[in-house]
Amino acid sequence: MKTFKMGGIHPKAYKFSAGIKIQPAAIPQQVIISLGQNLGGPSTPIVEKGDRVKVGQVIGQASGFVSSNIHSSVSGIVNRIDVALDSSGYKVPHIFIDVDGDEWLESIDRSQEIKRECTLTAPEIIKKISDSGIVGLGGATFPTHVKLSPPPGKKAEVLIVNAVECEPYLTCDHQLMLEKGEEILVGISILMKAIGVNRAVIGIENNKKDAIESMQHLSKTFDGIEVIPLKVQYPQGGEKQLIDATIGRQVPSGTLPIEVGAVVQNVATTFAIYEAVQKNKPLFERIVTITGKSIKNHGNYRARLGTPLSGIVEQAGGTPEDTGKIVAGGPMMGRAISSLEVTVSKGTSGVLFIPTLESARKKMSNCMRCAKCVRACPMGLEPYLLMKQSERSMWNEMEGDRIMDCIECGCCAFSCPSNRPLLDHVRFGKTTVGKIIRNRQAKK
Repeated sequence: MKTFKMGGIHPKAYKFSAGIKIQPAAIPQQVIISLGQNLGGPSTPIVEKGDRVKVGQVIGQASGFVSSNIHSSVSGIVNRIDVALDSSGYKVPHIFIDVDGDEWLESIDRSQEIKRECTLTAPEIIKKISDSGIVGLGGATFPTHVKLSPPPGKKAEVLIVNAVECEPYLTCDHQLMLEKGEEILVGISILMKAIGVNRAVIGIENNKKDAIESMQHLSKTFDGIEVIPLKVQYPQGGEKQLIDATIGRQVPSGTLPIEVGAVVQNVATTFAIYEAVQKNKPLFERIVTITGKSIKNHGNYRARLGTPLSGIVEQAGGTPEDTGKIVAGGPMMGRAISSLEVTVSKGTSGVLFIPTLESARKKMSNCMRCAKCVRACPMGLEPYLLMKQSERSMWNEMEGDRIMDCIECGCCAFSCPSNRPLLDHVRFGKTTVGKIIRNRQAKK
């Protein structure tokens, strides 16, 4: 069974919501839509207080090439534009819209018919994706049109579709494949046309046998698409790890996947591309997994962007009494949130409720030089050393020891028998070194 070659761990899966059909989340009375829903520049609001908007209408315009449009997820009246907390814990500009119905733009095709033929040219496809505000839905939220526009001199050879979903608890991508497999495959064909390749591979971990069988069966009628079952190993959903596992190529330090001829897209992003290109439907909703050991109704919910998490959690039976921590995303790479009034954004893959006894930090002890964190690191780094450097503000040394290659997967902290908060320190160091590098480049 294929997998990546360096590092990795095997946390328990806890896929409680696997196989539970996607259901719509209730539309709230007011949505609060963030203008910072992509990795890059925030969007610029193009509506004002009192404006009436429809579902799918542009309300935030990309502020540059590495940015994305924001669309209204409801029909209603713009109440105000103001700052509010997002899942990162920072206050960022949001558009508040009072809902007065569910009136969609007439240009959106709401039929259930699957449209396989795409007549658009590659540049037209990429423009459509850009106009529709598509970003990576695996969590990184990198604008998709940027990924599909390689720098001069670089040429894509293969499209890799990330259907791994290696994070424990999360099942939104898994269920999407079971319910929208053919649409995803059409989306893959569209992406192949956009980047000019005749080969695509879909990487799916072997704990999703039903999805593997379904996608293999459906792909028989599509040229150039191969489904590759993968060994269960975290963090196989990382771009560089997935490229290694599926096509056996290693992306050099400090470079992007295009360096080895690969373009990687998340499976949910691929479905969003199908809807954008074939149905004229911008990205204004996504699937969110609500889960946790004590949740009453585990589920996968189709939620409009800007919906407060509290409303969806109520549909799932409410916050469990024994909750000690609430995490936006999965337990490995997700971020703890302080309030369920945080709203759904393009990067919200799930909401995880962790019981109090499991959420408490264990007492830290001295490093015992066991090197388990080194063996677990999928990027070949030395987390114990990076933590010490971060504690002592040794930023130049951290840069030299490749801190910017860290993918923040948490394998180091998970494997540490001394309960050292390796990821916390490494993440802080990476953020600091990143700022130093950007300031240095800006002065040139």
